[in-house]
Amino acid sequence: MNKRFASDASNPWLSVKQSIQSVIIWIVGTALIVILFLVMALLSVLLYPFDRKRKIVHAQCFWWADAVTALNPYWKVKINGLDNIDYKKTYVVVSNHQSLADIVLMYKTRMQFKWVAKDSLFKIPVLGWNMSLARHIRLQRGDFSSIRKAYREAGDWLHKKVSVVFFPEGTRSVDDGIGEFQNGAFKLAIKEKVPILPVLIRGTKDAIPKGNWRFTTQICCIIEVLAPIETSGLLSGDFTKLRDVAKAQLS
Repeated sequence: MNKRFASDASNPWLSVKQSIQSVIIWIVGTALIVILFLVMALLSVLLYPFDRKRKIVHAQCFWWADAVTALNPYWKVKINGLDNIDYKKTYVVVSNHQSLADIVLMYKTRMQFKWVAKDSLFKIPVLGWNMSLARHIRLQRGDFSSIRKAYREAGDWLHKKVSVVFFPEGTRSVDDGIGEFQNGAFKLAIKEKVPILPVLIRGTKDAIPKGNWRFTTQICCIIEVLAPIETSGLLSGDFTKLRDVAKAQLS
């Protein structure tokens, strides 16, 4: 549960302290993204013949996620259920989606994966460049040719034994509830005969300030990896049942 710091005219020092901390968080956070890009770019060139799946490049996001969460005194992060991950297996990972902070938390699972992410994220300077270097999957909403290409690319990664992460709601939740799930991730999991790995994320909705640059709220961010849902034995028409089981676990 979020715990708000007292912030009013009777305590001006607290407001000044929050402003100073927020400036530091944004400056250092931006610097970390730039450093991550430089490291990923260098490794992409040096290791190109040996790291075609960009696993070493992807792994650089692990220290970045640790640094980002350690940097922010307003975030308290808890990770549960890592024993549900078999790092030798390939999954279709499905997760609820509350904010961009979800991306940071997902890297703390230490899984190798490719995101299916909206096209606009790839256009953000530095952040989008990092996503391209890691060869994440670009999807343009409403463009059926882009959607077909994204799912074809996701299937190719699964064939290469690299997990794929979907936010099946299709967009960020406007509240703490779970929106309607789209079917694509579940159809793909059945087609490729890989388990669904549900990942529940809580508390990130207010992790990044909206309409204000100052961090003023102490947030408890929780990522919980749930037990995998096997798809062996399921037929193509069973995707709705699989979708509903996953949604029930994440609700």
